[in-house]
Amino acid sequence: MTTLNLTQEWDKVFPLSEKVNHRKVTFETQYGLTLAADLYEPKAEVANAHQLPAIAVSGPFGATKEQSSGLYAMRMAERGFVALAFDPSYTGESSGEPRRTASPDINTEDFMAAVDFLSKQDNVDANKIGIIGICGWGGIALNAAAADTRIKATVASTMYDMTRVSGNGYFDSEDKEESRHTAREALSKQRLTDPMAMAGGVVDPLPKDAPQFVKDYFDYYKTERGYHKRSGNSNDGWRVIGTQAFANSRFLYYINEIRSAVLVMHGEKAHSRYFGEAAYHYMVDGKAEGYNVVGKPNPNPENKQLLIIPNASHCDLYDGGYTELVGKGEPKNLIPWDKLAEFFTKNL
Repeated sequence: MTTLNLTQEWDKVFPLSEKVNHRKVTFETQYGLTLAADLYEPKAEVANAHQLPAIAVSGPFGATKEQSSGLYAMRMAERGFVALAFDPSYTGESSGEPRRTASPDINTEDFMAAVDFLSKQDNVDANKIGIIGICGWGGIALNAAAADTRIKATVASTMYDMTRVSGNGYFDSEDKEESRHTAREALSKQRLTDPMAMAGGVVDPLPKDAPQFVKDYFDYYKTERGYHKRSGNSNDGWRVIGTQAFANSRFLYYINEIRSAVLVMHGEKAHSRYFGEAAYHYMVDGKAEGYNVVGKPNPNPENKQLLIIPNASHCDLYDGGYTELVGKGEPKNLIPWDKLAEFFTKNL
């Protein structure tokens, strides 16, 4: 296992809850990569010294555990779960070179390795482990749930299907052979001209004519609300060729065979809502708009849920629209934390 130089001071974009214990941990994947994580444990439950249900959390794609995933983990720990927020391979404090590189198989393994880690904790019931994937990690979470039967419950929050958007473009606007060929040619040339070039994070300065969802990303990643120095989205983003494999892959091919419980949660006003709705319908019915495959209906449709949050944008489900954390605007909390806890309690 690679020895990581982990930051020990509290450097999250949210304050530490008085209801939880927190410590930094590391664990290894089957690819020999060492992942850095924050483990949150409920103080009241830990004092009782019995095994608890546990949840592994990651996302958004390009973010770090100091941002949204850490907040989700802490809120779940407040509600009685052992919760692990981890930096994926090649990002944040986790190992892997070159930095900010993605892989369909390695990133799916990241979730399964997190389940390995939680299963070995003395205060965790290894038969009661769930996962939460946020944004691009929502699709990866569904892929992991389709592969790993130890995952008993999954939440995909404000999800992207990174393979679909990489191959088809936003809103499937580039879903044609000519567009994919042009993109493949550009990436193929990039590998020889400058394979280490970065694509850049959220655009800065923000153009006046930027779409609303780009403005929402800026408001989270580039302001005090969510900026973090190790976050790719807050800074220089991903390698240009770092997600090349996604365009030729599809995460969600077998999600219609997931027997365990799944909750797909999306904002009513999110630009990405079509990802979550299509994933839900394909998972339940075996077919959905935007998918070129047709499978059998799910054998366990009764434990699958689609939850649309009224008035919420994509980034509102990163932190609930927590404007009170930085002392501006009206406080909002658009994430139904108790609803998530109820889902996991019922299904774990």
